[in-house]
Amino acid sequence: MLDFEDTPRQGIPNRDAHKHGTVSNPNPAGATPDPFALDREPEAPQHADAGDAVTGLEQVELGGGRVQVDDKAIINCRADVNQLVPFKYTWAWDKYLNACANHWMPQEVNMAADIATWNDPNGLTDDERLILKRGFGFFSSSESLVANNLVLGIFKHLTNPECRQYLLRQAFEEAVHGHCFQYIVESLNLDEGEIFNMYRELPSVHNKAAWALQYTQSLSDPNFKTGTPENDQKFLRDLIAFYCVFEGIWFYAGFVQFLSFGRRNKMTGTAEQVQYIMRDESMHLNFGIDVINQIKIENPHLWSEAFQEEARAMIDEAMHLEIESAHDTMPRGVLGLNASMFDEYMKFIANRRCSQIGLAELYPGAENPFPWMSEMMDLNKEKNFFETRVIEYQTGGALSWD
Repeated sequence: MLDFEDTPRQGIPNRDAHKHGTVSNPNPAGATPDPFALDREPEAPQHADAGDAVTGLEQVELGGGRVQVDDKAIINCRADVNQLVPFKYTWAWDKYLNACANHWMPQEVNMAADIATWNDPNGLTDDERLILKRGFGFFSSSESLVANNLVLGIFKHLTNPECRQYLLRQAFEEAVHGHCFQYIVESLNLDEGEIFNMYRELPSVHNKAAWALQYTQSLSDPNFKTGTPENDQKFLRDLIAFYCVFEGIWFYAGFVQFLSFGRRNKMTGTAEQVQYIMRDESMHLNFGIDVINQIKIENPHLWSEAFQEEARAMIDEAMHLEIESAHDTMPRGVLGLNASMFDEYMKFIANRRCSQIGLAELYPGAENPFPWMSEMMDLNKEKNFFETRVIEYQTGGALSWD
């Protein structure tokens, strides 16, 4: 069972924290190749200099040494990132395998009941329609924003191949989530322009997107490189912003709203897809937390008191933006939900994210007003075949190549 309340383990300490480099080049440019290079023992790894981390697209060197486990590091590593094994961070590979076994596609979910409910003048109240449409507007742009940040920023600076393997799977899942909201909008015959452009028209949605984008500026800068304490802290801060805040706080308010409809047997197809998204996002969050904690283990100098206070202030600011958004989506509330409940919930979630990365809680005593959310994470349950798709399945053996 996956539970969004579970605290992931805090990473694996290095056996030799000082060894994060790769072997030196036995054939530097201009030198005569040594025909016996392959028979020699590789030279000792070198520590990465500032900005010297590999990308995976460097020139292949004949006779280069094999990567050893202790050559690997999360950031600022010069070991060949094209050599996937031996694994150093088995938790990253395990998450990749779990994600692959978790495959789903939006069109597998039947939307007939949702279409009937949406088209029925008495199927939903105006307040319920407002919650759904504004939720669609936030998620549709957010999934794209997160995917762009992964492939254009984070992937480049995480210098570990097993972590990159998971990021590739995560990027695909973000594409599926974007597809999901396109499928919902198309199924319900909603105004595509209204939904997909909402982040540029509705202030509460715009404010969150604008807040998030400020934490992509360094990552998207082609001249930005990790390798100095200042830039490493920027990278760590941006990871906290995207994993702990964007995927770990902001998405959860929307999850509550969408899934509350399913609990009342309304918009069940939408709720089912969001349940699958939440399962994916829980794994994304836990991966990000493991990465953050591993960076802390390998670079303890980055985790200064000043930096911790900066991170806590960032989380606090983001939490208040989410409360503003919750009030905007449900000014009058609906059965079982009201905006004030989200004030407490977001504080509870923010405390959880702080504790998972080793920060002091921001709001001691905050409690969870939606305990049923934990149950929603458990998808290892039997469902009527005629009511929904099969949850637990492996895709490979079922493929048709005709």
